[in-house]
Amino acid sequence: MDIRQLRYFVAIVEAKSFSRAALTLHVAQPALSLHVRNMEADLGTPLLVRTAQGVFPTEAGKLLEAGARALLADFAALQQAVRDFEAEPAGEVHIGLPGTIAEMLAVPLILRMRAAHPGVNLKIAEAMSGFVLSWLREGRVELGLLYDPAEDRNLSSTPLLTEELRLFAPTDGLPDTPAPSPGPVSLADMAALPLVLPGQGHGLRDRIDREMERAGIELGTVLEVESYSAIKVLVERGLGFSVLPVNAIATEIAAGSLRSWQLGTSPLRRTVHLVRSTEHAPSKAALAAETLCIETLKQLVADGTWRTGA
Repeated sequence: MDIRQLRYFVAIVEAKSFSRAALTLHVAQPALSLHVRNMEADLGTPLLVRTAQGVFPTEAGKLLEAGARALLADFAALQQAVRDFEAEPAGEVHIGLPGTIAEMLAVPLILRMRAAHPGVNLKIAEAMSGFVLSWLREGRVELGLLYDPAEDRNLSSTPLLTEELRLFAPTDGLPDTPAPSPGPVSLADMAALPLVLPGQGHGLRDRIDREMERAGIELGTVLEVESYSAIKVLVERGLGFSVLPVNAIATEIAAGSLRSWQLGTSPLRRTVHLVRSTEHAPSKAALAAETLCIETLKQLVADGTWRTGA
């Protein structure tokens, strides 16, 4: 069974007639009938049934039709990708980004894309990591950046950078909670502090929860807030300690409004992964966006715009 036979089979199902399919395909009707008989012999089951109303697929034929349509679509996309290989990338590329990454990456990535490949139109959607992962699974975005590797069989993950997560508090401390001593703070000591953290399902909170579960520790009092900017304001006003990437609090640390501590004897870190589907061949525009995304992230780290450590 080959691509040509699959194309013939789908045409027959669509036309509901061997004769009409033969006219559309410019193939002799006896040849079409022979192809179908060969397919049925190869698969060991009837694929089509003739009725007074026309030709219709059997249950096995319906299964073959669905698979054939997907294979033919992939084959057509592959052909187009090869034809377009030497052409300048063009078209829309949808990218899903968590808010903290979008804040750093979206504008420089769009500017670099406009300069390098003006025919590519980036569509950047911002959401929590869980939503970005769902979009990737559903094919709503071609690329996504996540703080965890995607474990799906049909998604590939490439680690791009790691960044340190720091415990922080107002420089003047909290009214009723002594500040930790200088130096690394253990997870157990952190868990005993009043904390302001994103809710469960947020990438940062999930990273912290995994470390706590691994250490057999339960968090104490937690005020849950999804916005990084709101978390920093609440911490500055003395409602608790928090944990954020070093880059997210670098400005406040430099200004002296916040102070931070390393978490654990080895700094607690998280990794940014570039994730894309492996189910379909990426378009040339998507490949260009992937390359520029990697280059832009590396540049942000190299010039100090994205701080990855204290």
